[in-house]
Amino acid sequence: MFETVKQIDAGVLDVGYVEVGPSNGQPVVLLHGWPYDIHSYVDVAPALGAAGYRVIVPYFRGFGTTRFRSSATPRNGQQAVVAVDIIALMDALAIESAIVGGFDWGARTANVIAALWPDRCKAMVSVSGYLIGSQEINKTPLPPKAELAWWYQFYFATERGRAGYDKYRREFAKLIWNTASPEWRFDDATFDRSATAFDNADHVDIVVHNYRWRIGLAAGEPQYDDLETRLAESPVIAVPTITLEGDANGAPHPEPSAYASKFSGKYTHRTIPGGVGHNLPQEAPQAFVDAVMEADRYAS
Repeated sequence: MFETVKQIDAGVLDVGYVEVGPSNGQPVVLLHGWPYDIHSYVDVAPALGAAGYRVIVPYFRGFGTTRFRSSATPRNGQQAVVAVDIIALMDALAIESAIVGGFDWGARTANVIAALWPDRCKAMVSVSGYLIGSQEINKTPLPPKAELAWWYQFYFATERGRAGYDKYRREFAKLIWNTASPEWRFDDATFDRSATAFDNADHVDIVVHNYRWRIGLAAGEPQYDDLETRLAESPVIAVPTITLEGDANGAPHPEPSAYASKFSGKYTHRTIPGGVGHNLPQEAPQAFVDAVMEADRYAS
């Protein structure tokens, strides 16, 4: 359990985050996914802190104690804005460059930072590899079995889906945890610790907008159009990178061979055995710690 959640004004947000390790250590920013929270790194962060790293683990917009500073700010979940939030957080914490790691939404956000702001990303650890997308790419239909795996995206496209997610936030999240990590035997206390993050007043708006934006059913904000245009080109990532995949990931994810060419710097992929699912940092924390430290050596 993280003892203290700090708050800091960063861009349009009042960001909730935990900080572990010496203040003068090499910064590491760790990014969670959906429907997860900062406790995906509850074992990773202390291990890296003990090794001398300054570890920052923020709640994304719409999660935990992160709040919008203005009620007038659109509740936008598009990929570019989530990355802009993390750059604003790094600015607020006077972090020029960090090792950035993540899974799910967090991996996509790490990818975006590495692609658009490589000077701010010393190295990257990305579960499931390269996840940058675009509305144009997402117009292409997938085979039926692949579409089935994205059932919740289509559910969120409806107002019934929005209402259902709002009503059954915890039940929904637990279903995703079980299907995405079919061999992970988490207990109720572990789930409940994270599920409080979904009580955020903006949570449903952010999640629904994120998935609607992906398939072109919701617009982003115009000030991010240039960033999205660059991301739509599927830019190659040059920063040193280690990609990870669990051998029992039940969530939709690309095969490693599909994205290896998207990394032009020093690069390694590892598949982690032992029934490891989607929430890899929490299910296999030592493997994630090892990857962060090795990626750091790649960049040194």
